[in-house]
Amino acid sequence: MEALVQMTGYVGGDVNLRQASVPIADFRLASTPRVFRGGDWIDGPTTWITVKAFRVLAVNVAGSLRRGDPVIVIGRLRTSTWDRDGQTHERLELDAVTVGPDLRRGMSHFHKNARPESSGPEQPDTGQPGTDQPTTDPSGTEQSAIDPETGEIGSVGLVGDELAREFDAELAGAGTDAG
Repeated sequence: MEALVQMTGYVGGDVNLRQASVPIADFRLASTPRVFRGGDWIDGPTTWITVKAFRVLAVNVAGSLRRGDPVIVIGRLRTSTWDRDGQTHERLELDAVTVGPDLRRGMSHFHKNARPESSGPEQPDTGQPGTDQPTTDPSGTEQSAIDPETGEIGSVGLVGDELAREFDAELAGAGTDAG
């Protein structure tokens, strides 16, 4: 059994999304503790770590996070090793299991991923490529998503205002059924 670690901090740069056998997103997380020294609160040394996310989490991270956003990341610590110019290099990375906004530092509005239409019983999200559904950005801009046919990253046509209207219509319909 592996232990999970939790880190809070700020997105330190742009989120990089790329397609390999599955979508992969990575970003640098900066975590700076506040310490009490000499009667004053000061910034301690900043810890930088690379966060990696895979599959649907990668797509959602890339569509949701921007430089400077406060986040909470839970995942597994890994050591990445590579050779360059005859020298071996190592870097500690955090393979994310979950990523979210740090709501102590601001507000957020959550949008669920769309579920596939099916005639049978509801299917669980396996996290496998090609089973992910498109998501939209609440600002009204198109967002990247995984094409269920090809497994490739593309953009979707439904934008934030349309999604909000659909959601409001569902809520209104649910209110009339309860009465």
